Formats: sequence, structure tokens, C-alpha cells
Amino acid sequence: MPGGAIAVASDHAGFDLKEILKRDLQEAGHEVLDLGTNSTASVDYPDFGKAMGDAIASGKAARGVLVCGSGIGISIAANRNPKVRAVLAHDVTSARLSREHNDANVIAFGQRLIGVETAREALQVFLSTEWAGGRHAGRVEKLSKG
Repeated sequence: MPGGAIAVASDHAGFDLKEILKRDLQEAGHEVLDLGTNSTASVDYPDFGKAMGDAIASGKAARGVLVCGSGIGISIAANRNPKVRAVLAHDVTSARLSREHNDANVIAFGQRLIGVETAREALQVFLSTEWAGGRHAGRVEKLSKG
């Protein structure tokens, strides 16, 4: 995995899972940049997706973890930044393929749609899987051009 912090962010509907995954990352020795939110009080997910995009684009974070109720809205918000390749993962396979084929740098989860253990396993695979490059490189380059 590349050096640098792992940013975490969520809206209110993803706060509980974000906190679990943040704790797991810290216990594994990763530097964690928490972009919020800090409670289950209602907030707007686009704000936290944008914060993730800014953290990745600025180099403050090398990778990111997003959580909202479904994982959909917050990943769309983050992907508006051309430096972000956020993927909504539902399992270990989608996490692995997002790294191997798409060089994803942000993983998103839907707290209402995924179990805690599945999210934990998917995050571990996401962080440990290398990008395959090769035939995928040209496609990934096109993603960054918008």
C-alpha cells in the first residue's frame, strides 16, 4: 500500500460503521485522518464526499474510506474530484477487483446494506491488494481525464 494517511468520512447514516473501521485501521497501525462527521446528527453526505476528494487530491491522504446509508451518494460526491476513484464495495471480491482493475483509491460502504464483518474483510482486502496495471492502465488513465 502506498504511504500516507487513510482518510475516513461518513454522514450520520454511516457514522457507526465509520467509527468501527477507523478503530480497526488505528489498531493496525495506520495513520488515520478523520474528516467527520462526528455523531449521528443529520448532515449532508455531499459535504463529506467533497472533503474526501479534497484530502486525496491534496495528498493529505493516500487512500480513503467512505460510509453513508447506502454508500451510493457519498461515493458519487467523492468521484466528482478527478483524482478520486471511489468504488462502492459490497464484498471482498468487489474490493479486490476495484484495486486490481481500477486502481481505486477510495472504498465506500453502505452501513444499511453491509454487515460489519463483511466491511472489515473488504477493507483489509482493499488495502492489501495491488493494482495490476498492464491492460488496465489505459482505462484508468481515461478515468482521470474526465
